[in-house]
Amino acid sequence: MEKMMQRRNALGLIGSGIVGMVGLSTSAWAQATGDMASDLAGNERQITIWRDPGCGCCDAYGDYLEEHGFTVTRVDDRDFDKRSVEVGVPAQGIGCHLAEIDGYYVSGLVPVDIIDRLLETRPAITGITLPGMPANAPGMAAVKSGTLRTYAFGPDGISIYADE
Repeated sequence: MEKMMQRRNALGLIGSGIVGMVGLSTSAWAQATGDMASDLAGNERQITIWRDPGCGCCDAYGDYLEEHGFTVTRVDDRDFDKRSVEVGVPAQGIGCHLAEIDGYYVSGLVPVDIIDRLLETRPAITGITLPGMPANAPGMAAVKSGTLRTYAFGPDGISIYADE
């Protein structure tokens, strides 16, 4: 419900901003609408990561997300695995950290393109997980290589979300 209210408020801001822009030149209009769109998109790019304080791959993963336009908040949490299970991550599918972005949970070193797809398609799931610490995943390897299997989890159970 809170997310819906935030979106309604954002739409209201856009509407009032557009009314205030009547009479602007084409370039001024493009600048103003572009700024509003990037402000709204920026809200969806906020991600919080709960991680073990000594985990270097979580720091590297956070850096990877920042390089791809996310604003990352890192929270030291030695019990992130318990938090993961509490929010619905299957115990056998826990990744090396837990993240939350725009109402979804992301467990593990999930590649950015998969997170972007999650945010674009907005499926009726709780989140996605890339179990363990695959050596070819972002945060573990300089460049993703090979296939990574990401799972969706939620009220309807567990399913393969991406196999790429």
